[in-house]
Amino acid sequence: MLASIVLKIKNEERFIADALESLVQQEGPLEIIVVDAFSSDRSPEIVREFAERYPFLQLHQHAGTRGEGLNHGLRLAKGEIIALTDGDVVADPRWLAEMRAAIADGADLVAGKTMNIGLRAWEDLHRVELFNQGYDCSYPGCNLAFRREVCETVGGVDPWFITAEDVDFNIRATSAGFALVHHPSAVIFSRVRDTLIGFLDQAFWNGAGRKQLTLKHGSLWSSYRPTNMMRQEMSFWALIRLFFAGLGYLGFKFFGERRPEPGA
Repeated sequence: MLASIVLKIKNEERFIADALESLVQQEGPLEIIVVDAFSSDRSPEIVREFAERYPFLQLHQHAGTRGEGLNHGLRLAKGEIIALTDGDVVADPRWLAEMRAAIADGADLVAGKTMNIGLRAWEDLHRVELFNQGYDCSYPGCNLAFRREVCETVGGVDPWFITAEDVDFNIRATSAGFALVHHPSAVIFSRVRDTLIGFLDQAFWNGAGRKQLTLKHGSLWSSYRPTNMMRQEMSFWALIRLFFAGLGYLGFKFFGERRPEPGA
């Protein structure tokens, strides 16, 4: 069964070769669709070099938000299984095979195990779980696969989101009745930010993304599990991340663009 791997990139010159090297080794049949948002570095040239060696890898360029780029790639995808990842990851050699196996066993969406690599203090930070219909919908889009039917039903990702478009996708899919399964044998290694500014910027916009989710789906506080949150180790960096996420949440609440069609 053909699987389509879709990734949206912009200025990933440092890491894209490692990502593609790990993806071209995945179990076939597959196609890899790279959507570049007109990078200003050598990212497109590096992808073209891979495309010359691997005819199942395609480079497309599309301006716009992350969500618009992903939707462009989803429209091009021909596979019955679609997998999403990023340009700064390294995929385990059996990543796609494990995703296929989970879908063959009946899963509609599969979230693999994402292992952070980089500065140890930031590696150990946990994501804040968010539940819908009994499913944890906070698994990141850098390690997600689903049946084509799921994408066709929910209509791709929502380009309104600055970030958290993957969480929104999971919420809409589970609300539509699709089952989301966590499959820890499908492993992706994802790089954490390697500068303080990058770390704080990511925390801020993750907070803004959570506010966007609230604006679209209504209050989500009942969907969190406070006991799980309290069990996490509140290290210095966890508190710093929480503070900047709060700034992003409040900032988008008061200054962000409200969704014109709530729930769409």
